[in-house]
Amino acid sequence: MTFSEQQLGDLASRYKHGLSLLPLTRSLIMHHYSPAGMDAEIKQDDSPVTKADRDCEALLRERIRSAFVDDTIVGEELGTLEGGSAFRWVLDPIDGTRAFCRGVPLFGTLIGIEIRGNDGVWIPAAGICDLPALAETVSAAAGTGCWLVRADAQPRRCSVSSVTEAARSVAGVTALQLFDQAGRPEIPAAMMQAFGDVRGWSDCYGYVLVATGRMEAMIDPAMKPWDLSALIPIITEAGGTITGWNGDASSDAGNAIAGSPWGYSKLREIVQLR
Repeated sequence: MTFSEQQLGDLASRYKHGLSLLPLTRSLIMHHYSPAGMDAEIKQDDSPVTKADRDCEALLRERIRSAFVDDTIVGEELGTLEGGSAFRWVLDPIDGTRAFCRGVPLFGTLIGIEIRGNDGVWIPAAGICDLPALAETVSAAAGTGCWLVRADAQPRRCSVSSVTEAARSVAGVTALQLFDQAGRPEIPAAMMQAFGDVRGWSDCYGYVLVATGRMEAMIDPAMKPWDLSALIPIITEAGGTITGWNGDASSDAGNAIAGSPWGYSKLREIVQLR
């Protein structure tokens, strides 16, 4: 979708505001984080949640709504706050809570910003993925490229991998049991045939590796809007492709394949085979 100059200007102000909140969310999350791990509450959908998840989302919602009073906000932990503007924020305060609880530093805060199209469909237009324990942020907005910021380093523009040889390629997955639950248990074996290496660099971190050219492809059989919204602009602006398994490029796709042009095409072939 092509956005108007007005929409891009309004998006830029929201994108800047989202980035400005990261020192607050990072501080809050790292206050709770321990390399020794911690216990979590298990929700009805069998996924874990912690006080850090809820407190971080509450902070984001309060700061976003105070700056953009009429925007819609959707969050994993606290539901939907309706608004009347053409902008929607989609929040996952800690993507990778299982990693967070086990003291594994590969979790992230996801902030997606979407614009409502003329047909009423929400279009992901900007995305932020902050990795608090790694002190890294990858972010993108429509037409501005994808950028990696590390502590004490200049921002670096990101692009997906140029590898097109199977023997040199790496693909990532989040959890193998999800393929069984999705009725597609054959996919991991097919990936091992198509790629030189298949790794469990999971959750948002796997998509960061794709956007920064350190992995060729990433797949997930189950994705909620808050898992996917921020990642769509990040992968797209890095020169890659990210869609649902059926080619749906919305945050409601329900699952995801992402990669460089070569890596994405390999995964698309695999998920289309029955």
